[in-house]
Amino acid sequence: MWGMSAISDEDRLDRTETVGVLRRTYSLARDQRRLILIAFGLVVISTLVSLAGPVLVRFGIDHGIKDRDGATLNVVVGLYVVVVIVGYVVGRLQYVAINRAGEGFLRDLRLLVFRRLQRQSMAFFDREKAGVLVSRMTADIESMSELIQFGLLQFVSAFLLLLMSTVLLFAMSWELALVAFAVFPFIVLASIRFQRLSNQAYLEVRERVGNNLSTLQEGITGVRVIQAYGQEAAYSAKFRTTNRALFGSHMRSVRVSTWYFGLVEFAGIAATGAIIGIGGWLVHRDEVTLGTVTAFILLLANLFDPVQQLSQLYNTVQSSTAALNKLFAIIDAVPDVNEVNSPAPLPRRGAIDVREVTFAYQGAERPALESVTMSVADGERLALVGPTGAGKSTLAKLMARLYDPTRSPSSGLTGVVRFGGVDLREASLKELRERIVVVPQEGFCFSGSIRDNVRIARADATDAEVESALASIGALERFEQFPDGLDTDVRERGSRLSAGERQLVALARAALVDPAVLVLDEATSNLDPGTEAEVEAALERLMRGRTVVVVAHRLSTVRRADRIAVVDQGRLAELGTHDELVALGGRYAALAAAWERSQPTV
Repeated sequence: MWGMSAISDEDRLDRTETVGVLRRTYSLARDQRRLILIAFGLVVISTLVSLAGPVLVRFGIDHGIKDRDGATLNVVVGLYVVVVIVGYVVGRLQYVAINRAGEGFLRDLRLLVFRRLQRQSMAFFDREKAGVLVSRMTADIESMSELIQFGLLQFVSAFLLLLMSTVLLFAMSWELALVAFAVFPFIVLASIRFQRLSNQAYLEVRERVGNNLSTLQEGITGVRVIQAYGQEAAYSAKFRTTNRALFGSHMRSVRVSTWYFGLVEFAGIAATGAIIGIGGWLVHRDEVTLGTVTAFILLLANLFDPVQQLSQLYNTVQSSTAALNKLFAIIDAVPDVNEVNSPAPLPRRGAIDVREVTFAYQGAERPALESVTMSVADGERLALVGPTGAGKSTLAKLMARLYDPTRSPSSGLTGVVRFGGVDLREASLKELRERIVVVPQEGFCFSGSIRDNVRIARADATDAEVESALASIGALERFEQFPDGLDTDVRERGSRLSAGERQLVALARAALVDPAVLVLDEATSNLDPGTEAEVEAALERLMRGRTVVVVAHRLSTVRRADRIAVVDQGRLAELGTHDELVALGGRYAALAAAWERSQPTV
C-alpha cells in the first residue's frame, strides 16, 4: 500500500527542494536514461491500449450487435484480442524496463555513496553514528526502491490515464462526462484528507515498530540478566505493552484506509448508477448510443483509480526525495582530511615535528589539545601518558594525520605536523599511510581468510610477502597450525580468533607495509596475560628500527620508551625520560607511583 511510506515534518522538503532533488537524481541516472525513456514510451502505449478496449466495445455494440453486422463484430472481437495481447506484452516489457533502470540507478547510487563514505576522515565518523549511516544505505535506499519499482510507473500511468480518459469521455459525450465528474470533487477532497491522515497514522506505526523491536532486542540480548533476577514475567509484560501499542496503531491505519477506499468505491458505484440511469434516458432520446453508455461504464475506473493511486503515491514521493536528500548530503560532504592536488613527496624516514598544534572536536566546549609543541626523533620511542580525556590519543592521531589541526581560540594560529620536514597536509594520503601506520587497541578482522586479512594492508602483496610479514613478528607458525593454515576463515569480525590472535593479524598488517613510524594505542591492554606475552614479543619485533609513538596505559610499556610525554587537560605538561620525570616529582611521578601500587604483590 502506497500510504505505508510516511515522512516526518522535519524531513519533508518544500516544492523547490523536491524539484532540485529530482533534477539531480535524473542527472545521476544518465546511464539509465535510455531505459527510462523506453519505459515511459511503453507506459504511453500501455495507457492507449487500456483505453482502446472500451472504444472497441462501443464500436462493436453500435455497429456490430445493433446493426446485426457479424463481419464487423468479428473484426472488433479480433482487434480486442489483439489489444489484450499487446497490453499484456507491453505491460511486462514496461515492468522489466522500469525495474532494470531503477535497480541500475540504485546500484550505482550505493557504489557512489559507499565510495564517498570510504573517503571521509575520522572526524566525519565522530559526528555521524554508524547506525544512521547504515540506515542511509539500507532503509533510505529501500524507500526509494519502492518508488522506482512501482511508484514512477504508477505515477506516469495514473496521470496519463486520468488525462486521456477525461479527453475521451468528453469526446464521446459531454453530458455523460459531466455526470461522471459530478462526484469528482468529493474524491479529490477525500484524497487530500487521506494523504494527511495516512501519513500521521503510518508515522505512528513506524514509531511503534521501533519501540517494539527495541524491547524485543533488549529482551533477547539481556536475557541472562533477566533470568538471573527472575524478571521474565516483567519483561513479557513490557513486550506485551509495546506489542499492544503496535497493534493499536496498525488498526488506526486500517480505519483510515477503510473509510477512504470505501468512499472511493461508493463514489464509483454512485457514478456508475448515475451513468446507467441518465445514459439510459439519453439512449431513449437517441442523444447517445448504447455503446457509448457501455464504454463510459468501463472507463469510469480510469477516472477514480488514478486519483486514488496519485494520492497514495504522494507520501512515497516525499519519503523518497527526503531519503535522496540525505544521501546527497553524504555524497557532497567534503572530507576534513583532504588531499592536495599536487602533493609533496615524503622522505622514507624522518623526525615527527609538532608545532603549536591545537585540535577541537566539533561541538566540544573546549579544545582537546591546545598549543602543543614537541618533536619525535627518527627511531625514537615516545610514550604518551596522562589521565583519561587528557588528549593523548588525539595527539597520536594528529601525528598520523587521522585529523588535521584546528585554529587555536587563544592565539588564532593553526599548528602544523611535519614528517621529515614535510607538512603532512601537503603529502599524498597513499604515501603517508605507507610511512606512518596506526595499530589500534583492538585488532579488527573482516570476514575472510587470515591471509586476506593481513593483505588488507597491501592489496597487491603476494602470498610469500604475507607469510614473511607474519614470520617477521613470530606469528607464522601459530597460524599455520590452524586446520586450513593461513586460508582459515576467521568469520565475521574475526570471531574464530582469540583477541590476541586478532591483534597478531593487526601487527602483521603493519609489518607488511613496513612503515617508518608506528602509532600504537596500547595494543596489549585488552589481552589476557597468556596471550599478552606473545603479542608483546611480536610487538617488540615490529618496533625494532622504527619510530614509535605509543599511547600508554601501563608502566611496563612506558619504561620501554626513550622519552615520555605527559598530556594533561589538552596541554603538554611534562617531557623527558622515566628517571628524569620521576625525579621531577610532578604529574608523571604521581602516575608512576599509582601504577606501582596497582601491581599485584607476590
